[in-house]
Amino acid sequence: MIVTPRWGLLSALGAPLFLVGGFSWGAARQRAAFDSTLDTISALAAVGADERWIMSTALVLLGACHVVTALALSAARLSGRVLLGAGGLSILLVAAYPLPAQGSSMEHFVAAMVAFVCLAVWPLFGMRRSVDAPFVLSVAVCVAASGVLLGLLGWLLVAMFWGGGQVGLAERVVAVAEALWPLVVVLGTVARASGRGRG
Repeated sequence: MIVTPRWGLLSALGAPLFLVGGFSWGAARQRAAFDSTLDTISALAAVGADERWIMSTALVLLGACHVVTALALSAARLSGRVLLGAGGLSILLVAAYPLPAQGSSMEHFVAAMVAFVCLAVWPLFGMRRSVDAPFVLSVAVCVAASGVLLGLLGWLLVAMFWGGGQVGLAERVVAVAEALWPLVVVLGTVARASGRGRG
């Protein structure tokens, strides 16, 4: 029986908390008008943003949480864990290459896209085909999870490149969904281990 350590549960729980706390607090600290439906999370950590350290720190903590969770989640296949960790490392690069005060940054964009893609597809690569695998790591669940996450990422890309005026909303929805799924998987593996322990 594979048991996810308690520190893995803490890191998985920390990811959505740091993300939502960061972009909520960061938006509240902007003196200029800020619309979370239109404006991106990255804008809160951009050079020249008010209290940019809030979102920058939240991104670092978010990325670190994904890396730690990837190390802890031994119930998942190694390839999935590598992608989850790569997503976390890419988020660290997002923080390291903030948006400039004016214009865009190719380094920032590439790091963000790599993070989004890695965090969307890791369930496909982390799934277990064995009959005794935790339900959250079964083929059906993992295919569905990646399908939903890739669909949300598609919405973000459409909003970014073809308009629609909801880039900020789309980004927040996909980012929160990607931060929550590792927590769901960890909770599922913990519940499975607890059930076996009682049995």
